[in-house]
Amino acid sequence: MAAFFDLDKTVIAKSSAFVFSKPFFDQGLLNRRTVLESSYAHFLFLLSGADHDQMERMREHLTKMCAGWDVGQVKGIVAETLHELVDPLIYAEAADLIADHKIRGHDVVIVSASGEEIVGPIAAALGATHTAATRMVVEDGRYTGAVDFYCYGEGKVEAIQRLAASEGYDLSRCYAYSDSITDLPMLSAVGHPTAVNPDRNLRREATSRGWPVLAFSNPVSLWARLPAPSSTTVAATAAVGVSAVLAGAISYRLLRRRR
Repeated sequence: MAAFFDLDKTVIAKSSAFVFSKPFFDQGLLNRRTVLESSYAHFLFLLSGADHDQMERMREHLTKMCAGWDVGQVKGIVAETLHELVDPLIYAEAADLIADHKIRGHDVVIVSASGEEIVGPIAAALGATHTAATRMVVEDGRYTGAVDFYCYGEGKVEAIQRLAASEGYDLSRCYAYSDSITDLPMLSAVGHPTAVNPDRNLRREATSRGWPVLAFSNPVSLWARLPAPSSTTVAATAAVGVSAVLAGAISYRLLRRRR
């Protein structure tokens, strides 16, 4: 069995595609104008969510923006800044829910329209079992600006159906969580859909279909909630990596809450 989680505004409080704008700018991947355009697009996303037309414009903007970028450089920036930028944005309620599914023996899958180079490390930090994300075409180690697979709308359904076939999931017994009406196809594809921080249109659909509606409002640093580490633990952390520790933090949060 699996629980499928949208990422932006469901698990984290901002758009994952724009969280890394500053380090991308600092490393020369973005110019000042692009940063301002991205910030404005992110403001609109937070203000009103994203409908189909907005998502298409966002896709065109992002693919055009990253054409020519070195993939290795992008991965390096994400790895170096993940803890600082993303960890404080994770909803505590989402972390608890993910931990609950894992304790119940469910696979956890992060399903996002953002690129796999961003989604993968975030999912690893959350302790997810699998990811489904947008894939860009890469030639000679650089993005061409073309999209190989767009993990959005019906594309998310295609992605979770492929996973269901390979992992043996019965989608009628699976769970899905999202904030956006654009994820209605994914929510409709599982037996246990839930709207999280839903936009107006998704709230209307969830209410009419009798789906649960959850409100997540407490972004919290998982790292800060861990007990103070010993010097031995610090050394081990350097060897294992931040993602593994953050994944452990999710389970720690739930076990602590249940005591």
